[in-house]
Amino acid sequence: MYENAFNKIERDLRAEEGIANELDYVEQTSWVLFLKYLHDLETERADRAELDGEDYTPIIDGAFRWDKWAAPKKDGEFDHNAARIGDDLIKFVDQELFPYLASFRQSATSPQTIQYKIGEVFTELRNKFRSGYILRDVLEAVDGLSFNTQAERHELSQLYETRIRRMGNAGRNGGEYYTPRPLIRAMIKVTAPKIGETIYDGAVGSAGFLCEAYDYMRTDKLSASDYETLQTKTFYGQEKKGLAYVIGIMNMVLHGIEAPNLIHSNTLNENVMDIQEKDRHDIILANPPFGGGERREVQQNFPIRTGETAYLFLQHFIRKLKVGGRAAVVIKNTFLSNTDNASVALRKELLEAAELHTILDCPQGTFQGAGVKTVVLFFEKGAPTRDIWYYQLDPGRSMGKTNPLNDDDLAEFVELQRSRPNGPKSWIVGRADLDENTFDLSVKNPNAPEAEALRSPEEIIADMLARDAETAHQW
Repeated sequence: MYENAFNKIERDLRAEEGIANELDYVEQTSWVLFLKYLHDLETERADRAELDGEDYTPIIDGAFRWDKWAAPKKDGEFDHNAARIGDDLIKFVDQELFPYLASFRQSATSPQTIQYKIGEVFTELRNKFRSGYILRDVLEAVDGLSFNTQAERHELSQLYETRIRRMGNAGRNGGEYYTPRPLIRAMIKVTAPKIGETIYDGAVGSAGFLCEAYDYMRTDKLSASDYETLQTKTFYGQEKKGLAYVIGIMNMVLHGIEAPNLIHSNTLNENVMDIQEKDRHDIILANPPFGGGERREVQQNFPIRTGETAYLFLQHFIRKLKVGGRAAVVIKNTFLSNTDNASVALRKELLEAAELHTILDCPQGTFQGAGVKTVVLFFEKGAPTRDIWYYQLDPGRSMGKTNPLNDDDLAEFVELQRSRPNGPKSWIVGRADLDENTFDLSVKNPNAPEAEALRSPEEIIADMLARDAETAHQW
């Protein structure tokens, strides 16, 4: 229903000189969608209040209401005479609208309110539209979208996710915003969150883990109090980067979470020794950024000092879990075997502080645009590791942009993980069998058939050329 509108917005944005790439596209679409969403939400709340004989005070008022500046109407039809256009529209957005919305950050009663989120979003963002005529076209297209029903929100969230995925595929720093959704869904099925448990992602990105967990937990059978718990007391996240924070909020809003509990801050600035019981969560789902090279003052917050961002996050996650809490964390596969002091110390800590019960070995190409292989660590806090079940994911084909991971690829893993059997792709390593000096956790399948002969140089070159061609087809 809304695909055509999104395609039209995309065509309009291609003509806008202020929009340079996929990241700009998603960012600028986000703030316009967000304001239309807020208008629909406020309209719905006002109607409900009127039915209940109550007064409703709108969050956004006066000239800043969507139906006053973005889509003024007369007798139900768009009023072109009242609509700002050209330089007048850009000037209003830059000098009046954005400062007004950013001021909510100061006036909001608490960071948990939607007012505070509005203030955060519009403090972070800048309007990149230069042409008021193109912005007017985009506003009219977005005005045709409706957020009033669950079905409409679901379709919009799917379209938005497609754009986030493309942004991730566009390489550079876009990839850190996107974790393949089939992998996320498998991680959620194994950790099996329940109503009343809290779920946390300290590297929230586009909030894919929280959105998918919401979809997993939200059923038609929920009571009103369970639904309220899901809306307000279940999902928590932190994100350092402004654009990712905005996209994460918008993604959660589109999935149906009205005021997401996302905080805009650098998770690693928190000293892990200061984490108290009230700060802990039942479930952690995350794909923390790797590389990074964190500054020395950030490293001071952790017992195991390292510049590797993912290793700092893993220490944070171990301490953020409640006793009995479950975690699923994506990490580079080199974590399993690196011999530097920090890697060895962190593996030892993980094995002693938690039961690392499952390691999912993901194939090359699971993360598009990233040349690294990854694994997923599944662990439960409270008792040391006894034995580890490994599963080597092999979809039987090369992963790529046109051939990504799908839910069927992970179905066997999810099914077998319950009983953790031995098989061609799975095996168990006992804690007692690990090297006490290195705690090496490398993936070494004892049940695999003999490896085939190495590929010929011609095959390797053909593969490289294919990948180059794939990369060249970016936006």
